[in-house]
Amino acid sequence: MKRGAPRCGRSRRGCRGRPRGSLRGVLFAWFLVAIVATALTVGLVFRAAGGDRWEHGMHRVERFFAGRFAAVWDRPGARRELLDAAQRDLGVGVALYDRRGRVVEPMRGERCPHTHRVEVPPHGFLRLCPPPPPPIAGKMILALLAAVVVLAGLSGALARRLSRPLRHLRRVAEAIGEGDLDARVRFRGKPRGEAAVLGQTLNRMADRIEAQIRDQKELLAGVTHELRTPLGHVRLLLELAREGQLDDAAIDELEREVVEMDRLVGELLARSRLEFETLDARDLDLVDLAARALTRLDLPAERLDAPAPVRAVGDPTLLGRALANLLENAERHGEGLARLGVRSAGDEVVFEVDDHGAGFGEEAFDPFVREGSGRHPSLGLGLALVRRIAHAHGGEVSVRRLSGGARGARVELRVAARAVGVGAAPGPLAPPPERA
Repeated sequence: MKRGAPRCGRSRRGCRGRPRGSLRGVLFAWFLVAIVATALTVGLVFRAAGGDRWEHGMHRVERFFAGRFAAVWDRPGARRELLDAAQRDLGVGVALYDRRGRVVEPMRGERCPHTHRVEVPPHGFLRLCPPPPPPIAGKMILALLAAVVVLAGLSGALARRLSRPLRHLRRVAEAIGEGDLDARVRFRGKPRGEAAVLGQTLNRMADRIEAQIRDQKELLAGVTHELRTPLGHVRLLLELAREGQLDDAAIDELEREVVEMDRLVGELLARSRLEFETLDARDLDLVDLAARALTRLDLPAERLDAPAPVRAVGDPTLLGRALANLLENAERHGEGLARLGVRSAGDEVVFEVDDHGAGFGEEAFDPFVREGSGRHPSLGLGLALVRRIAHAHGGEVSVRRLSGGARGARVELRVAARAVGVGAAPGPLAPPPERA
């Protein structure tokens, strides 16, 4: 079983972390309940409507019998003939009573448990035994049953159609969770609705996870390969130290190797912070940040060109790493740093790194582009990291030739003055970034 796959057992609860009832079954059950409830409601409404019509008809029958019996009350033969006709033709039992409540004509047929009293002035009153209310017609019951069956079938098809995209999303999510990062949501036809939005979001998440894992693998492979050379040289220098042959030049070389490894590890840590978005937003004095970057690289402070104070919100460690990478690039590949400018430009803050070199193309900002031909050629991690730090702070990095015929190139690092994408709310003035 792959790591992260759901574990299923034989218990009645089914698969751990997954409900037994599917969305299709739940939708169909609710549709069926709604259909049956609607059918019952329609039947009750028809029954109530039929009962009202029956009551209205009974009032008319009462008025009819009251008038007819009033006309023949004093004629026994006609009175009995009318009683027999009511029982025979209409199925209505009738009993006649005088004003004192004495029986004048008894009711024909079986005894009636419920009778209606109808006054027949001035002679007395009569009691009617009406027929029972008619039940719902059999044809209506069959029609309701047929409607329930048809609607249940349509509900099953609708539930299957509605749940199909979600079942596909579940399968893709399970595949991604089990390590298949190539799994993607693919809908038939043009995607619509919330399921399409969820599918596109899931695809973007999978693309991002795949890109992060690929970049981390490439970074680890590149840094691991790059660390082998300085580590081998450090071991050689340590062997010389054991033999007592370590002079000042060898000590300086050892320090350079340690600084090189420290730089690679610092870039790896900075890149990891960007990958996991663990950025720390602070209110920064960017002129002081630039001055500290020059000091760490033992560069003259006079090369800093900042005519006015500049402040912004950002991650001090990452911005310090970006400046250090740009300064190191100018020193190593740009024939030396000429100027480090810091200025505000509307809603942005611009760092300008001028050198004396011939410049380079925008492809140098892509990761793993090697430059230089020395013992430690650059992997291109530094400039690629600068671009990612700029993006994390709502900015961009670019390179261009200096104008006016002067030899040299200028790298501009632009960041938002108040970068909203860097995480937490601004805190107090940040301490100087750690040396990475």
